[in-house]
Amino acid sequence: MTGPEITGVQLSEPDAGPLLVLGPSLGTSSTALWSLAAARLAEHHHLVAWDLPGHGRNRTVGARFTLAELAAGVLDLIEGVLVDRAEPGGSFGYAGDSVGGAVGLQLLLDHPGRISAAVLLCTGAKIGDAAGWRERAAKVRLSGTPVMVSTSAERWFADGFLSRHPEVATGLLHALQDADREGYAQVCDALAEFDVRRRLGEIEVPVLAVAGAEDVTTPPELLADIASQVQHGRLVVLDQVAHLAAAEAPDLIAQLVEEHLSGGPAAEAEEAAAEDTVRTTYDAGMVVRREVLGDAHVDRANAAITDFTSDFQELITRYAWGSIWTRPGLDRRSRSMITLTALIARGHHEELAMHLRAAVRNGLTRDEIKEVLLQSAVYCGVPDANTAFRIAQGVFAELDE
Repeated sequence: MTGPEITGVQLSEPDAGPLLVLGPSLGTSSTALWSLAAARLAEHHHLVAWDLPGHGRNRTVGARFTLAELAAGVLDLIEGVLVDRAEPGGSFGYAGDSVGGAVGLQLLLDHPGRISAAVLLCTGAKIGDAAGWRERAAKVRLSGTPVMVSTSAERWFADGFLSRHPEVATGLLHALQDADREGYAQVCDALAEFDVRRRLGEIEVPVLAVAGAEDVTTPPELLADIASQVQHGRLVVLDQVAHLAAAEAPDLIAQLVEEHLSGGPAAEAEEAAAEDTVRTTYDAGMVVRREVLGDAHVDRANAAITDFTSDFQELITRYAWGSIWTRPGLDRRSRSMITLTALIARGHHEELAMHLRAAVRNGLTRDEIKEVLLQSAVYCGVPDANTAFRIAQGVFAELDE
């Protein structure tokens, strides 16, 4: 497979250490995004970043491409770097933010064995929806990349970052404004078709998934999905960070990358790997549990944990929330409808009230919940549905207050 032409940017000396490849976010240049973190990483790594078509130092914009073709273009670039290092066909570490992380996933899937360990920042196995990406591509083709500056400033940075670090934010926004409109739009087109959620289980190398707690573009649940579905994954959620973690928290990101890569590509001992998998599933489950039930509910539940109940609380977080609710096969609205029906059928009224609140958080309207309860009257029984309607009215009254 051939891909678009990719431009590499050397961020450290070749003899600094093992090769570490750094991938950009849409609308940024690799220098603007990674230079601060690279200042720390350069001591122990040969850093090569890459720029998207029409971005940063890559002014070449050709035919449209898929994410798989973009990943192939990145690999072509890295093959040349490895030849210069006298390591043809060798492996390398990888860290990428947003679309750079998506390219990392594609490389892990399409070229197994080439990446020794990966750090995927603020990304997802599927990002956004196809219609949204195509609408953005059309908007940028018509008006240019400056039209994206104001909305990107809101999405990219956590609250207060612009005022605390105006020079960093300005550099990134200038990179966006200078990006070629067609190059930007082509990346949007590629992201519209990108979806590797069902293939994550194929990834064998260690993956560190890093989420920004304030990221609305790729929220922590997307990184939790990656960490729980790959064979050796771990999730880290960073407070006061949004979508450009490499620029917002460069020292912490450099530390996380260093620690992850220092573990090496070799498989861990079976016992350690099993413990890591359990912990990753728990962490992913806790993220989703908070998203669905709300921080207040989870905080109350955690505060009530005793020595007697702690094992059970860990079990439900890991098993129900980390193993089932994180699966990509159904969206959360669908899972809420299924859960409501099961709780009505079994008569679990306290849990039903909790999951009615969760259903609202997951986007179900009251009319849709009413339809679920009506459906349950037929298949679970009229008395069960009658009780469910009474509980739902109480929950709605509580929410209205």
